[in-house]
Amino acid sequence: MNDKNNNSSDKQNTNHQIQPQIGIVSQYIKDLSFENPNAPKVLENSSPPHVNVNVEVNAKPYENDTFEVNIHIIAEAKENDSITFILDLTYGGIFRIIGVPKDQIQPVLLVECPRLIFPFARRVVADATRDGGYSPLLLNPIDFLSLFRQKIAEQKKNQKE
Repeated sequence: MNDKNNNSSDKQNTNHQIQPQIGIVSQYIKDLSFENPNAPKVLENSSPPHVNVNVEVNAKPYENDTFEVNIHIIAEAKENDSITFILDLTYGGIFRIIGVPKDQIQPVLLVECPRLIFPFARRVVADATRDGGYSPLLLNPIDFLSLFRQKIAEQKKNQKE
């Protein structure tokens, strides 16, 4: 009886599709620039500067079933119309994606993958601003799904024009 049960469970396992898998192969700082043009004078001011942050996500095929995903963060701080600092970071990751339907690859690359590496990019931003003489810039969590939807809407709008 045991042989019959084992054989039937083996047949069931072979009939299942491959489960979707997303794995980080590597992650890295691809590009980092921190400009502090008015230091050290600007550091004497005790009030924090106004910071404007822009985030963009891009993805492209890398090799076989791997993809490169980049989060590009630009933070520009101003005080009285004078730039206090500019941080420009591209933080990347190589992801292996298996078992995801082709029509779902783009949302996975532009939503799920950035969610996985964002905490590390956030730490780089905080460390760079702290090392530049400012309070660490702690980025709020980013709604990558909303960014993805905006990107799709822009693409559709551009196609109509």
